[in-house]
Amino acid sequence: MLGNICPLAKGAKAMSNRRYSDFSRRGLLTGAAAMLAGSAAFAGISPALAQSIATKIKDVQTMTIVGGRTYVFVKVTTENGHFGIGEAYGSPGVGVAEQIRSLRTYLIGKNPLEIDKLYTFMGSGDAGLSGTRTDGSAHNLMRAVSGIEMALWDLAGKLLNTPTSVLLGGQFRQYVRVYDHSGPRDMFDKASCREWADQVKVHPSGFTAHKIDVPRTQGIWQPPRNPAPNAGRAAPLSPPVDGLAPNIDNARDPSNRQLTTKELMRIAQAYENCREAIGWDHDIMVHCHWEFDLASSLQLAEAVAPMKPLWLEDPLSVDYSDAWKRLAERSPVPILTGENLTRREGFAPFIVNQGCDIINPDLRNSGGFLETKRIADLAAIYGMPMTTHNTGSQLYTYQVCQWAASIRDFLACETVTGEGGWMDQVLRLDGPYIQKGYVKVSDRPGTGADLNKEVVEAHLAPGEKWWGDS
Repeated sequence: MLGNICPLAKGAKAMSNRRYSDFSRRGLLTGAAAMLAGSAAFAGISPALAQSIATKIKDVQTMTIVGGRTYVFVKVTTENGHFGIGEAYGSPGVGVAEQIRSLRTYLIGKNPLEIDKLYTFMGSGDAGLSGTRTDGSAHNLMRAVSGIEMALWDLAGKLLNTPTSVLLGGQFRQYVRVYDHSGPRDMFDKASCREWADQVKVHPSGFTAHKIDVPRTQGIWQPPRNPAPNAGRAAPLSPPVDGLAPNIDNARDPSNRQLTTKELMRIAQAYENCREAIGWDHDIMVHCHWEFDLASSLQLAEAVAPMKPLWLEDPLSVDYSDAWKRLAERSPVPILTGENLTRREGFAPFIVNQGCDIINPDLRNSGGFLETKRIADLAAIYGMPMTTHNTGSQLYTYQVCQWAASIRDFLACETVTGEGGWMDQVLRLDGPYIQKGYVKVSDRPGTGADLNKEVVEAHLAPGEKWWGDS
């Protein structure tokens, strides 16, 4: 009798008879939409909500803004006027906007709530394409697809009047920790380190975790380099400090992957200076750029271990090898990697072989919200927490924090925002963007991201218009 008066119950019964393997979070969205559309009379479900779900994709648009980096926004609009937005990879994302627009024909007319199906078969049927844009082949367009996928999740949350993090499984946290790229002007000068620490401790965003590049020496045949703002990879020439020699290094070969003895001694001193200045209430991360071999990575980890960094990031080359496993087994510092990996297949060897300690995807590379949620689920089996790489705008930072809320073992999200300039005004928000080093997770439908048109229009790339308006 309940089935006669409650179409929602009918749908639930039908769904319960399907095999468990048929389900995914994206698939459940479709099932929920079907039930809602057929049950407008059911208590608590308005006819307007049910009607809003019964819609198709009408258009896919891009919009690029600039400001130091390039940021590619994507918008998916439905026939009834609803829309979701996301951010695909920007700098140096050559051709990403064009790739997104190339997928427009595939998406138009599709059900926007069938996100798993859309992602899995993205681009199939294109002339000359055997396979899809997400199948791991040379035809992959993962940066474009990832941006579209995140826009679809924003749209799904709006259509279902629910935060995206809840659709992804629920909010494990209401605040997500974020960290900055910050370091002293000269890591070898204790006065400079104290100056940096004093500035950090009164920063309006309240960051309490800081990623600092590994300082390198200069080979005798290399031309002089300009000073770097935080004595990072291209550390400037400097006079002796506390007995340390200048950074001219007889053993430095800029083409190989070894750290010299002088570099190891200087690196240890540099991070010790930073730790002494900042104290133990703040965290430090050691930032590499896939530039070392196994032996040097181990020596580097040992050199910085007394400063208790949160992690050593990307010391070895990008792809998995057993060197990653050997490093993770022997390093006294947690090993983190993942920003350049795509799909579950790219992360699986690192997770299954314990090739690192912390998984660090960039959702704009890895496949978007659900694909990366699946990666997190796999990592959880092995007790490996998640962080997120992020060189994106305020839009991506805000949306990735929505995703991070749905991950139980999440540590922190990188950001290049939070400095108080126009980039912190790309979104219209009710309160401060970053407080005490945390972003508050929106409880509004979708990802809660609402672009500030005036700010975005003021920073459009040459030739761009607000969502292509004529």
